[in-house]
Amino acid sequence: MDRQEQLRNEKVGILLLKFSIPAIIGMIVNALYNIADRIFVGKGVDELALTGIGIVFPFMTILMAFAMLVGIGGASLISIRLGQNKIEDAEKILGNSFVLMIIITSIITIFGLIFRDSLLMIFGASEDTFKYAKDYITIILYGALANTIGFGMNHMIRSQGHPKAAMATMLMGAIINTILDPVFIFIFNMGIKGAAYATVFAQTVSAIYVLLFLQSKNSTLNFHIKNMKLSKDIILGIFSIGMSPFSMQLAASVVNTISNNALKNYGGDLAIGAMSVIFSVAMMFLMPIFGINQGSQPIIGYNYGAKQYDRVKKAYKLAVGAATMFSTLGFIIIELFPETVIRIFNDSPDLINIGSNGIRIYLAMLPIIGFQIVSSNYFQAIGKAKISIFLSLLRQVILLIPLLLILPPIFKLTGVWLSAPTSDALSALITGVFIWREMKKLDKEYKLSLETL
Repeated sequence: MDRQEQLRNEKVGILLLKFSIPAIIGMIVNALYNIADRIFVGKGVDELALTGIGIVFPFMTILMAFAMLVGIGGASLISIRLGQNKIEDAEKILGNSFVLMIIITSIITIFGLIFRDSLLMIFGASEDTFKYAKDYITIILYGALANTIGFGMNHMIRSQGHPKAAMATMLMGAIINTILDPVFIFIFNMGIKGAAYATVFAQTVSAIYVLLFLQSKNSTLNFHIKNMKLSKDIILGIFSIGMSPFSMQLAASVVNTISNNALKNYGGDLAIGAMSVIFSVAMMFLMPIFGINQGSQPIIGYNYGAKQYDRVKKAYKLAVGAATMFSTLGFIIIELFPETVIRIFNDSPDLINIGSNGIRIYLAMLPIIGFQIVSSNYFQAIGKAKISIFLSLLRQVILLIPLLLILPPIFKLTGVWLSAPTSDALSALITGVFIWREMKKLDKEYKLSLETL
């Protein structure tokens, strides 16, 4: 059974497992880039260096946002075109996506290097943490192109129905990073710079693998020079669908910046370090949900394009169930063992005290986050970008940013922690209304398709 026939005919549950498990492993492994850096920096340098990485995080989130804009936008379009059996159009999207990624990343790198110092102060750096943050971000910027190609173009591999190859890309990068982190930090005594060099080297290896795969006979789609001429229609299509995850990541950067400054004002540098740890822990439990999204995206997109609406609905429901299982497991671990979780990153009693209290509050609504994220991704997968953008921004911007501005002046540091679960709960309720309406429409479309047979 070839990949296209598999997407059309194989049992949805089995298909979701085949696509999601490699994607989940890949996303967890991808999260290990940042987590490994934090663990080894926290243990091998000090807690202020950990804060330095937390300060850089908003910029790294911006970098990932643009990789998602092109990568996920292009991959979603490719899945739909493959479902319509338009191979040549899909290859044009692949070529345009690659060129876009190079252009956008080059602009970001130049901008970041020119305005680096000012950006770090905006992101919440202090006199004590500025040097750490500057050393780390400078090296990351020089390796930005490898980062975006390795992460962004990897979506193109998965969109064709090659989840294992996509997983291998992330796996090899994370393994290399995890090996090199302690070598550079402890053996070569390179400090926080060692963590950055390890990350860039690992991402470069991943990027090379992705490009080689996309040009191999194992790939349904290949690069062709003629397809690298930018097309306005293709660019607009990529941006339209990719705008949802892009907006979510960009919003996350804004949230991180506001959060860092609130943390510095009400809890000092250590509070930023604690939030850096909390983000790392959250990533470990959210990345499986993103992996489920990536696994379900080609299934939903292909079958929606092929008008097999019963399979679309089943894939969505199974994805929500799996995401809720992962998020609930994370909630239980965090609520029962907060000190143990924080201690993995650093043994400072002050950091453990701030972080253990913060993580229990900040991630209190983790069980319902899976539903909200998967539902937002559903609208993206079927090409309804505006709704997907709104639902993504709802949790990350429309609700969260006002809460971050209102609650801290009232509840001080606790107000920063409370902002996230409040936003999570409200956004899940609103998302539920949208998805209920969409499922009703899908049922009507399915009945119509049966009547026309």
